[in-house]
Amino acid sequence: MPNKIITLRIDVYSWLERLEPVLDIALRIWIARIFLLSGLTKIQTWNTTLMLFEYEYDVPVIPFEIAAYLATVGELILPVLIALGLFTRVGLAGLFMLNLVAAMSYPDISPAGVQQHIMWGLMMVVLWVHGPKLFSVDKWLDEKFG
Repeated sequence: MPNKIITLRIDVYSWLERLEPVLDIALRIWIARIFLLSGLTKIQTWNTTLMLFEYEYDVPVIPFEIAAYLATVGELILPVLIALGLFTRVGLAGLFMLNLVAAMSYPDISPAGVQQHIMWGLMMVVLWVHGPKLFSVDKWLDEKFG
């Protein structure tokens, strides 16, 4: 009886490990979609974006125009890299910083908004720790060029 339990445990764990790359690609696409849509909204309503960065967001150190451009470019480029799995960890680090600054620089953020940013940050940390998996350009490059 104990051997059957051990065998069942090994089979279940083995099956779960095969799902890990699927979960990673799902998380990558989820995060990429969130930030890409935000970047697209920024360029579609650029005057509003500039106004928000000037009067609503309290981005430290840099002028609001530069902050608006950096955030927009980051939200348009980094999600594409993450979705493709190309320079995945670099893209995740950039989006993590953008997410952190966004959460900290909006003084009227709701508790639900804070929780959402925390969830996105945790998803990015999981992906960063896991690194590129089966469905990524990074993995292909590693295999091709070692």
